[in-house]
Amino acid sequence: MNSDGPLADVKILDFMWVMAGPAGTRMLADYGAQIVRVESPSRIDTARTLQPYQKDAFSADASGLFNNCNAGKLGIAIDMSNARAREVVLDLVRWADVVTESFSPKAMRKWGLDYESLRRIKPDAVMLSSCLFGQTGPLRQIAGFGNMAAAIAGFSNLAGWPDRAATGVFGAYTDYIAPRYTAIAILAALEHRRRTGEGQYIDQAQAESALHFLAPAFLEYAVNHREPRRAGNSDRDLAPHGVYPAAGEDRWVAIVCRGESEWRALCGAMGKSELAGDPRFAALEARIANNAALDRIIGEWTAGRAAADTEQLLQARGVPAYQVQNSSEAWRDAQFKHRRHFVEIDHQTLGRTTVEAPRAILSRTPGAVRRAAPSLGRDNQYVLERILGYDAERISELALAGVFG
Repeated sequence: MNSDGPLADVKILDFMWVMAGPAGTRMLADYGAQIVRVESPSRIDTARTLQPYQKDAFSADASGLFNNCNAGKLGIAIDMSNARAREVVLDLVRWADVVTESFSPKAMRKWGLDYESLRRIKPDAVMLSSCLFGQTGPLRQIAGFGNMAAAIAGFSNLAGWPDRAATGVFGAYTDYIAPRYTAIAILAALEHRRRTGEGQYIDQAQAESALHFLAPAFLEYAVNHREPRRAGNSDRDLAPHGVYPAAGEDRWVAIVCRGESEWRALCGAMGKSELAGDPRFAALEARIANNAALDRIIGEWTAGRAAADTEQLLQARGVPAYQVQNSSEAWRDAQFKHRRHFVEIDHQTLGRTTVEAPRAILSRTPGAVRRAAPSLGRDNQYVLERILGYDAERISELALAGVFG
């Protein structure tokens, strides 16, 4: 069990699954929260099936996503359809400060574990429910992933190129936004309970958690009566602004000029100083109007050069430029190594595995990855004996009853 960290006295019973939920509680585990993650022994968490797999070999423990989202947690496997499972879960509710779940609204009610039921067991309980569209309203029962939430919130229609169909934001976009608000909402509720003694229920809609990232688009429509359009990698206020081809297969470099001095420096680096005086590109407004032609000229120059060489040359001249790194390059990146962004830890079945470190480095209360993500049912004995205080006879009885699958 976690015994240090600023959240060492926080106990969480975690029914979260896939990514949006578990990534939020992982943030709290990094700072010492004691988290017992509940999984089904027969219905595998979808995250366990998602690539990439360690050594490119599938197993229930090999998913990089699952390991990253659940590092630092204890894991217990319970068959929630078994009538005897309820007594174990209710004892865990009594132990916990916080109960979290990320199912559609009907699941916890079906098990008799909705907030009103939990309050009768633990009046000061904090509970967070995180799903795509919240616990109320006409879309409440829709179960799905962040790509759906991104689509209905309006992100997908803005991603892509103006002359093509919408491409959508890469990945389950809201899954990467909602966890930050999951963690801060839980901490706020715990602070409220510390001050008042009152628990509370947090109804988190993952789509709404991400909506404020569309604020510029909403403002543009509300104030200027203009509907934002897809623009690829272009920018309304900057040119050049794009990702350009580099030498080699699927190699790219990102370049942007924020003002005239950077634009002239780019022209000089390309050996095309005359472009700075070309009427098509001499002023920002002209460059934006002739952006397609400008991108072709820059792309022809970058295509014959290594991305790293272009990055080095342009940065030396004060032009923001960065090669687009793949996973192996990110692993070797000197800045990430300096920040110790990637952490190798021991894993029960994988030997050694790699996860990301806590995202923020706090000087007084640093976070840490204290254990690898659990194999299915890894900590059953520990949770039952050390946390719930069950004796061997009771544990055997529950096992014979099929509670643990």
